[in-house]
Amino acid sequence: MTESSPENPSNSEWNPESTSQPTPSQYPETGAPRAYIPPRDYSSAHSSNQQETGSYDLVSGRRSSRKTPKTPMQSFLLFIRDVVVILVVAILVSFVVKTFLIRSFFIPSASMEQTLQIDDRVIVNELVPDMMPVAHGDVVVFKDPGGWLTATAHPSQGPVGDALEWLMSLVGLASPDNDQHLIKRVIGLPGDTVACCTTDGQLTINGVPIDEPFIYLPDGKTRASGVDFTVTVPANSLWVMGDNRYNSKDSRFNTDKPGHGFVAMSDVVGRAFVVSWPVKHWSWLSNYPDSFALVPRIPVDPAADTTPRVSAP
Repeated sequence: MTESSPENPSNSEWNPESTSQPTPSQYPETGAPRAYIPPRDYSSAHSSNQQETGSYDLVSGRRSSRKTPKTPMQSFLLFIRDVVVILVVAILVSFVVKTFLIRSFFIPSASMEQTLQIDDRVIVNELVPDMMPVAHGDVVVFKDPGGWLTATAHPSQGPVGDALEWLMSLVGLASPDNDQHLIKRVIGLPGDTVACCTTDGQLTINGVPIDEPFIYLPDGKTRASGVDFTVTVPANSLWVMGDNRYNSKDSRFNTDKPGHGFVAMSDVVGRAFVVSWPVKHWSWLSNYPDSFALVPRIPVDPAADTTPRVSAP
């Protein structure tokens, strides 16, 4: 072995405890010098190991610290926080859906039997008529045009009951204003002339007799209406009738009211499309397009006489 000497520094051994950076001539290799790797302070590492918990990643050269476990109370509070956030988001989403898309109404009377029963609950598409047009045969929910309903105060259920009803109304599970709305079937659209009855007892729209499989007639009755009438529907209005023709206070019997028996498009809340409750009554609500397929569309005549004429048969 060649002894090291000041004249031959390349063969000298490097002292790892030295704080000075060696020069490339201290290495026996030729070519590019090696990078300097400073010595590790094992005493400080040992001290750190005593203060921190975790594992050392040999790949990244980093120590992963281990989090302190949460107490049961902290875990419970985090759980409550998550539940509250989920509930708030669900209520907000439901409120938006109920306000702009769909909402629920219950049926308080027998005027739409046998299509709808008392206390049935229906889901209403609120995109009708603003985003989607109203069609013949649609079952629509609308606000009282004026005088159709007897004014009644909404009964209070006590502070707790009223608060629960208000919360449920936000998500469409309750309808505190249900007693201010009606539900009927659309028979006449703007421009239509609706009349009843023919010698066969049928209702006609623009001269076309209508087969109405959805109406309910008492035993012994064959006419589609208990009263005769002729009406031309004005612009932006509807002529509506209940399916239970002999037990429905619809357009025929409100011609003396401010709207003359017509329902303004602006009063329509939406189209009922499904019976959601009770489960045994669940069904889609059809508008029976085949019954109205032959009815021609008549443009609205601003000069037409739209005064309804109703008389006993």
